[in-house]
Amino acid sequence: MTGISRPVWSRIHQRRPLRSWSVFLAPLSALYGRGISFRLYAYGRGLFKQKSLPGFVVSIGNLTTGGTGKTPAVVMLAEWASRKGFRVGILSRGYGGQYRTKVLEVSDGIRIKAYPEECGDEPYLMAKRLSGIPVVISKKRYLAGLFAHKEFGCDFFILDDGFQHLGLNRDLDLVLIDGSRPFGNGHVLPWGPLREPIDQLCRADAFILTRVKRPGEADKTVEFLKGRFSSTPIFFGDHLPEEIVFPYLEESHNPGILKGKRVVAFAGIARPENFRETLIALGTDTVFFKAFRDHYRFKQGEIDELRHMKERTGAEYILTTEKDWARISRIAAQCHDMGYVRIKFGFLSEGEDFFKMISSAFSDYVPFK
Repeated sequence: MTGISRPVWSRIHQRRPLRSWSVFLAPLSALYGRGISFRLYAYGRGLFKQKSLPGFVVSIGNLTTGGTGKTPAVVMLAEWASRKGFRVGILSRGYGGQYRTKVLEVSDGIRIKAYPEECGDEPYLMAKRLSGIPVVISKKRYLAGLFAHKEFGCDFFILDDGFQHLGLNRDLDLVLIDGSRPFGNGHVLPWGPLREPIDQLCRADAFILTRVKRPGEADKTVEFLKGRFSSTPIFFGDHLPEEIVFPYLEESHNPGILKGKRVVAFAGIARPENFRETLIALGTDTVFFKAFRDHYRFKQGEIDELRHMKERTGAEYILTTEKDWARISRIAAQCHDMGYVRIKFGFLSEGEDFFKMISSAFSDYVPFK
């Protein structure tokens, strides 16, 4: 049983055959494409200036609108860099946040100082997950980086969703690509999911194919990338369920607890069907699933409806994503049977080579002066 509240864009962006709405979207995509081309030309010719931060800068981004799982990848890289002794700072734009200041300190690495409504979902989630690592947001990531350097001594900056942020120099550009559905219908926004034309992947220093469950699953994508960008290394990873968390019970469990359990579930992320597939893979009997648009702001009545659906279907739990929980934690009204699935990013193979690449790039880094 599935609730239909899902945005149409995720379907439009995957369809190649012409539809009636293509007549309206194609001209808008052409205009968007021209704007992107001018912007790229301006930066390439030096008409728009790039700025440099006092530290090593790694960007983790993508070419499409959402769905590649950047946040768990940022968390993974930040934890590794911190263990290696780097002074790490996360810089984000804070998409969806309602902050009005030029720079907002989401976390100093110890305390969280902003709510999701103010800073956006992803920065809040990263601040919760990362101990000892500050998270700072600004529409101009350069200002966020200067703040992190001055206040916390950061010299290893990770740009969350930074591939299109050309105003800031970076030492490494890592691009995440969905291994099975890499570029949708191949069109730029709004007709397709592409933020930039595919040929701009030439700027990437490495590709990380995500949501790859097993070797060979992304062969067509690999063949395409090797044909067009033969010198760019490719790594393979997946987003793996790490634990099931019930916040109001202050409990966390191995994902195996869900096997055979009847659950009601919902998600407001770029590709909610990915969450449903995760639950099915964990062996749940998902008796009801409702999809919401990405970054959806839930209302109390909608949470109450989900609780009533749990009672009607005899489900044992209500489950959502960790990102969605950040947005509903204050309206969940002590829902002891509501929890979220915590996801971690892991490499299928060649993880050591990936981190060697980062270390090598850092050793070649020329300090800012």
